[in-house]
Amino acid sequence: MRVLNARDVAALLPMAEAIDVVEAAMRRVSSGGAEMPLRQVVPVGEGRIMGVMPGALDVPAAYGVKIVSIFADNPARGLSSHRGAVALFEAETGGCVAMIEAGLLTAIRTAAASAVASRALARPGAERLVLIGHGEQAEHHLAAMRAVRPVTRVTVIGRDAARAAAFAERMRVHHPALVIESGTDAEAALRAADLVCTVTNSSTPVLHGDWLQPGQHVNAVGASVPTKRELDDTAVLRSAVFCDFRASFFAQAGEIVDMTAAGRIGPEHLHAEIGEVLSGAAEGRRGDADITLYRSLGVAAQDLAVAHHVWRRAVADGRGIEAPF
Repeated sequence: MRVLNARDVAALLPMAEAIDVVEAAMRRVSSGGAEMPLRQVVPVGEGRIMGVMPGALDVPAAYGVKIVSIFADNPARGLSSHRGAVALFEAETGGCVAMIEAGLLTAIRTAAASAVASRALARPGAERLVLIGHGEQAEHHLAAMRAVRPVTRVTVIGRDAARAAAFAERMRVHHPALVIESGTDAEAALRAADLVCTVTNSSTPVLHGDWLQPGQHVNAVGASVPTKRELDDTAVLRSAVFCDFRASFFAQAGEIVDMTAAGRIGPEHLHAEIGEVLSGAAEGRRGDADITLYRSLGVAAQDLAVAHHVWRRAVADGRGIEAPF
């Protein structure tokens, strides 16, 4: 078994490769090539949960499980909010071939999934990006959006103006060609946005549908359990909605769970899984004035695909620790 830490993941999973790997995985999900029980969530303290995500992919042939602790207060300690491991198994004999640090792997694959959706749904000339949130996911989403669209201007929005400004300053160092601003007024920022990524830990909406403008594409990423939501009802109603996986979308997306229970939407409000759009089985953006929304929840197929990619590259490059098991 090969043990791979975050430094290995960073070296072996550049964003451009992650995007292509996740796109292939989402095509397999929508064509029936993945087995994915719904994510299991175990409370382990106030504001803290352990998530368990098992699954299997046919291409590449692999299966495994991600076990990850999600501690909302970790960033204040200088730690990732997501900490855990992916146990990867090979499909020929059932052996566990890798144990991979899950925090960075999750951050990269989540941003890569948003990039896949943006490449399929956002207008080709989208260049003005708004990030609502300024944590680890915001950093990776900036890189991911730059990989698929000609982003030139970025506005970082957060409730804490000082923290948003500090994040913007750090990003200017890594992306000197961009104009990067910060603030607290999401409504004002959205007036000039082409792309919007909500990457917060909020339990209540941080984006309101009345703020959306024709032609925008939104990646709603931060809320992964039914008790959290980043979008109000109007944002969902005004948008052409796409998801990663139907089963998790209707069971675990807080906005959708709430609005379905209230009778405000039905199954027909979901346009398609993103894999269906990628394969041509479903239509994506229909016109320049459409508002498109990718409601990301993250699925085990994404974790398995990038974990398999990292493991194969690690074997080829001799990275990690080979441990008898």
